Amino acid sequence: MEMASEVGVGKEAAPPATSSSSSIQHDNWKEAQDFLRKKLITEDDFTWKIARPGSGTTGEFMEEEVVGEVLKYVGGVDISFSKEGPSVACGTLVVLDLHSLQVVYEDFSLVTLQVPYVPGFLAFREAPVLLELLEKMKNNACSLYPQFVQQAHNNGSTLCPPLCQQVLMVDGNGILHPRGFGLACHLGVLSDLPTIGIGKNLHHMDGLTLSGVRQLLKGKDHDNEDFIPLTGCSGRIWGVAMRSTEGSMKPIFISTGHRISLDTAIRIVKMVCKYRVPEPTRQLAIEARSLSSPHPLVNFATKYRITMLNLVSEWDLYALPFERLVQLSRFCIKF
Repeated sequence: MEMASEVGVGKEAAPPATSSSSSIQHDNWKEAQDFLRKKLITEDDFTWKIARPGSGTTGEFMEEEVVGEVLKYVGGVDISFSKEGPSVACGTLVVLDLHSLQVVYEDFSLVTLQVPYVPGFLAFREAPVLLELLEKMKNNACSLYPQFVQQAHNNGSTLCPPLCQQVLMVDGNGILHPRGFGLACHLGVLSDLPTIGIGKNLHHMDGLTLSGVRQLLKGKDHDNEDFIPLTGCSGRIWGVAMRSTEGSMKPIFISTGHRISLDTAIRIVKMVCKYRVPEPTRQLAIEARSLSSPHPLVNFATKYRITMLNLVSEWDLYALPFERLVQLSRFCIKF
């Protein structure tokens, strides 16, 4: 992943490209990045509204006073890497219901990446995989999750709910990036979705250092605020470091991706934090660990097709002979 700041659970960075053509490639990437940056929107640019908190419990909100579309679905995307090699990757997408924080949609893609890892240009390696998952969800959500079709029909609509087309959390940085255009920005511009960058580590840039952030957080021990702005030597606010659990000295780093302001991003992240990292990001890590288990065929079949098609219950699946698992999996892949 990009430097140390975007390395997550099960992730490994591929060795940087060293071919003689890499310089030309980097120049092309810079040009493309600069072009996409011109399309970046760092203010709120959406039609939905956020319901005010209810009882104060995470996931509980009041909608009575909200007029119009309400934020209901929060998605998350990430790529993790296999121990078998730095180019064997698994892209993962989850969508959570904002009220219950339950997963309502999940998918993954196992790929071998051909694009080399280059610090500062992570998106050119990972964004295509994540964009494909988003497009697949848009096309297949109705057929894979018929309960949503029924729900939409009951509400007088012929369309599936938008799922993650409201806001997307990216396990990576937004504008908190050496070139001011991280994976969350890149993915947001190309997908035209509001995106939020969630980093677990800090880029040392514009005078920002992890030790400096920790010192500032210590000074907040007796304050009600649980975050500090990440203001660089240039005076620019790149994002915030947020202590999502009381007393923790391991903050997460939130930054604007696309079509959302930093204030709104902070507000939404707080709504979905039960542990250190936001729930969409935490569910991505759980999925990544699940898919890297010794029996990935069972995980694939259980979570993504067989039980959805009601071919066999989840628990009965583990009792099936291996040959039957293979047969069912092949059927589901064709489906």
